[in-house]
Amino acid sequence: MQFVVHEQPVGRASTNYIARVDLAPFDLDGQVEQLWLKAVNDGSYEVACIPFSAYGIALGDVVVLNGDDYVSEVVGRSSHRTLRLLFTPDLPAAELQKAAAEIKSEIIAADLLSEWNGARFIAVDVPPGAEPSSLFTVMEAAVNAGHAFWEWADAMPFARPS
Repeated sequence: MQFVVHEQPVGRASTNYIARVDLAPFDLDGQVEQLWLKAVNDGSYEVACIPFSAYGIALGDVVVLNGDDYVSEVVGRSSHRTLRLLFTPDLPAAELQKAAAEIKSEIIAADLLSEWNGARFIAVDVPPGAEPSSLFTVMEAAVNAGHAFWEWADAMPFARPS
């Protein structure tokens, strides 16, 4: 089993709970993402990180867990969206550093939250009302140059294994 982990979740707190999402329904067999959650008083949990691989879940969404601590359902939407970008493995280190620095700068300018998984993969939280057009322009340039791939995490709904 391969785990996708969040080293620096944006909502890290001393009372967070970690649960898992089976990524098999998203064609990532044998992989599990660990999500950081904040307990809600009714037994549900609010997502406290920006998902890297799970689809149909965003920062602030409310989820419920099964008995094995896997996310079983999204029961409340935060209206946040997750934009993900993956730099290609053949992008030379100097070009990667330059492109990543441009993206980081635009994230700061747009006052957005983000999480990096290694040096080549970023997930960005896009809350309601955000205007990230400059970030889109920089990301689109990397994609058009063949240096990266991007997607919205809500391109597919959340699904649990059957």
